[in-house]
Amino acid sequence: MRELFELYAAFFRIGGLTFGGGLTMLPMLKHELVTKKNWVKEDDLLDYYAIGQCTPGIIAVNVSTFVGYKKRGIIGAIFSTFGMISPSLIIVSIIALFLSGFMSNPYVAHAVGGIKIVVCALMLNTVITMGKKTIKNVLGAVICILAFLIAMLTPVPTVAIVIVAGVLGVLLTKFDKREESR
Repeated sequence: MRELFELYAAFFRIGGLTFGGGLTMLPMLKHELVTKKNWVKEDDLLDYYAIGQCTPGIIAVNVSTFVGYKKRGIIGAIFSTFGMISPSLIIVSIIALFLSGFMSNPYVAHAVGGIKIVVCALMLNTVITMGKKTIKNVLGAVICILAFLIAMLTPVPTVAIVIVAGVLGVLLTKFDKREESR
């Protein structure tokens, strides 16, 4: 039972201390799950994140469900998922009570602006750190840059870009291994 409450508490912290969706939670997920708790390896977290991005629902909730399931099966998935969504439910309920006065408060507007800056810095740091681990050759870097440009400059759905880039990565890895074995 203690481990279930640890799952709930860890994901409650992540859900309560991060704003902006799945990608913005990645630094906190990495710190909490890989560095601090050692519940998953960084590569596993990247896999969970990629799968969570391609499946319906909120990425961070999907990741919490995967990690909880890995640790304690179905009950672990339930505790982790509930831990991730609890802060949002509490915050939204409180905001709903005070919505009209809350939104016009200049301090709130400034606080949100500051949070956005910090989130951008955290995201950039995580992208660079994880990019160093996952981009292993020039071809991988080219795929990454092309995927980024397509995502930023075209209306192609991100899911399609992730799937195509993933398939290319798998094919290139298999081709690379065949070349090495010759």
